[in-house]
Amino acid sequence: MSKTPQTFANHAQFTPLYHFFTSPLALIFLVWSITRFFGMPGYDTGYMLVGALAMFGVVSVSRLSPLRAQDRIIRLEEQLRYQRVLPAALAEQAMNTFSPRHYIALRFASDAELAGLVETVIANPAMKGKEIKQQIRNWRADYFRL
Repeated sequence: MSKTPQTFANHAQFTPLYHFFTSPLALIFLVWSITRFFGMPGYDTGYMLVGALAMFGVVSVSRLSPLRAQDRIIRLEEQLRYQRVLPAALAEQAMNTFSPRHYIALRFASDAELAGLVETVIANPAMKGKEIKQQIRNWRADYFRL
């Protein structure tokens, strides 16, 4: 785990191999293949474009699939936490109102401030994750996020 305390300012994580190598190269290859296909249409450049589209899709899905599974786990963890920490009526109301993004943002809230923030989000369900996280005063770190 990281030794630096996690806050709103530094909680976003990058996976260097994905964000700075694989993803940019896949995008560059896709743009290059599109440019070549329209510059010199033919079977060879068409095959190259199809391959570039497939590779870009694989690179994207390889990142998004684990994040989606992790979002589901976070939602379940938070629902269990709400049952333990919040009054039953408030936990039920949150379960009926919240989207996964609400749970994901509120996972950083400490138990002490959770009830107030849950009530705020229930009153304004259009709140974005960033807005919710900015209201958190006692940050509860999540170092396991991909």
